[in-house]
This record gives sequence, structure tokens and C-alpha cells, in this order.
Amino acid sequence: KWERRSEHSVVTPPPFLAMSLRTLVAALLVASPAAAFVPLPAGKTLLPRSGFKSTVAPSTPATVLPPAPPSSNALVLSSTLSPDAEPSQMDERLFNFNKVVIDTVYDIICVLYKDNNYARFFVLETVARVPYFAYLSVLHLRETFGDRSPGLGERMRTHYAEADNELHHLLIMESLGGNSSIVDRTIAQTMAFGYYWYVIGVYTVSEQAAYHLSELIENHAYNTYDGFLKSNADELKGLPVPDIARKYYEEDNPFLFDLFCTVKEPDEDGQYSDRRPKLASLYDVFVNVRNDEREHWKTLCNLVQYDDMQGKGGMVEGTKPMPVIEG
Repeated sequence: KWERRSEHSVVTPPPFLAMSLRTLVAALLVASPAAAFVPLPAGKTLLPRSGFKSTVAPSTPATVLPPAPPSSNALVLSSTLSPDAEPSQMDERLFNFNKVVIDTVYDIICVLYKDNNYARFFVLETVARVPYFAYLSVLHLRETFGDRSPGLGERMRTHYAEADNELHHLLIMESLGGNSSIVDRTIAQTMAFGYYWYVIGVYTVSEQAAYHLSELIENHAYNTYDGFLKSNADELKGLPVPDIARKYYEEDNPFLFDLFCTVKEPDEDGQYSDRRPKLASLYDVFVNVRNDEREHWKTLCNLVQYDDMQGKGGMVEGTKPMPVIEG
């Protein structure tokens, strides 16, 4: 029977429970890579966000070339990294493994949904937003256990904004009927569940490898939407804008939308401009969805190569493999 205890009494957990809790905490701490607890360089700052007028202009304003496919590698940006910083390369074996994983999943989805674009986009968006949840899960855990690295909070906010952006892509595809089949929903949700835990494991061991997975996904996403726009331009220009797209791109508070655009273009006053698309047709909606994927790709390239969301002054390029030198 339960005994009545005074308000000052202390309840001591059973020994086996206390031991289990200590074991769990120890395992989680061991699982977190030591690199995650290394403070970022002193004096590191982040670029101003659009929507907030700064009284101090950045010392070297970023300049951004017109949007281009990720394969063309045509983006210029500015950062607080040392001018001598060189982009990191990935072990060729890991690079190729990541590419095989992503290309295989992407090709399977494209084969299954060859004649159903909106269902294909629904599945792709369901899977593509999962990594941002995984990053946040690991980063929140590290923060819970005392990680206070400079820039950690900013990175977490950016990943949340990226997930929110992908959510609205998903809602747009749902509004177009992409999730009308229970079979499609089941396939998408099953893939997303498995991929979430896969990315959790990869991100815990190597942030660079996990970010590279998403870099490859966003590259596919950009090219997919770009090809869809070119093939269906006339039809899309005659279709109306979904309500959810107009709400997100034109009516909602732009804070989260601006937050994931980490490479900004300065206006005449040196302030970083926002991107406020005007939607006249479904074509405009897909142009903006495509360009959003481009923004994600830029950020991920910088994270893979510089462990920094803005990268350094120079061209943003896709990550390159580092050839393995046989001993």
C-alpha cells in the first residue's frame, strides 16, 4: 500500500531505476561527437536578416549572381571566415556511398511516379524535410547536455525554418492532390520514418556526411522542379494559385521565410534584400518552390565544406570528393 508522505519527504527511486538512468545519460554523452562541443571561432557573426534594418552595414556586402542550377556552381557570397579558408572535401568512398543512397531512392520514386507529378512531388517533399528534424533532434539533445557553442542556436533556428519551408511545399502538393492515395501516403510516411533514424545515426557520427546527404537531395529537387517548369510552362501559367501558396509566400509573417535564406543579396543601401514573390499562376508557385530548394542547397554546401552557413567570399560549389590515396 502507498504510504502518505509529508510535503517535505523525499522519494528515493529504486536502485535499478537510478542505475538505468545513469547508464542512459552516459550512453547519450558518449554518442555525441566531441567535435560538437568545440566552440566556434571567436568573433563569428551571422549576416543580417531581411526585415530588420541594421544600423551597421556589413564590411563586405554579399553579391549574388542570378539563380542557376546547382550544377553550374554560380553563386557568390560573403562570410566572416578567413579569406584563406579552403573548402573541405569528402572522402571519396563516403561521397560515392552517399550518392548511391540518394540516387537510388530518388530513381525509385521517379520510376514509381513517372506519370503522376504531384504524387511524386508529395513523396519527395515528405522525405526531403525529414533531415532537418533529425538535425534538430541531435542538436537539441546536445544543448540539453550543456552544449553552448556560439552559433548553435542560430543553426537550430535556421534548420527549423528550413523544415517549415519544406512543410509548406508539402502542403502545396497536398492541395494539388498529391496525397490523394492512401498507398502514396503509406509509401511516403514509411520512407520518411526510416530515413529519419538513418540521418539521426549519420549526424551523430558525422555532421558533414549528414549535410552532404541533404545537399544531394536538394540538388535533385532543384533539377526536378526546373525540368517540370520547362516541360509544363504553358499549362502551369493557366492554372490558379493554391490558397496555401498565396498565404505562405504573400501573406504570412516573413520571419521564418527570411531565416532559411542564409546567402543574401544587398540592395542599394547595403541592406540585405528579401525575396517577396508575387504569384500570378501556378507557374510562379513552382518557380518559388524551385528557388527555395536552391537556397537550401547553398546553405548545405557551406555547412559541408566550411561548417558555416554563409561560407566564405567566393563561388558556392557542390561538394567534391577527395580521392583516396592507396598506401
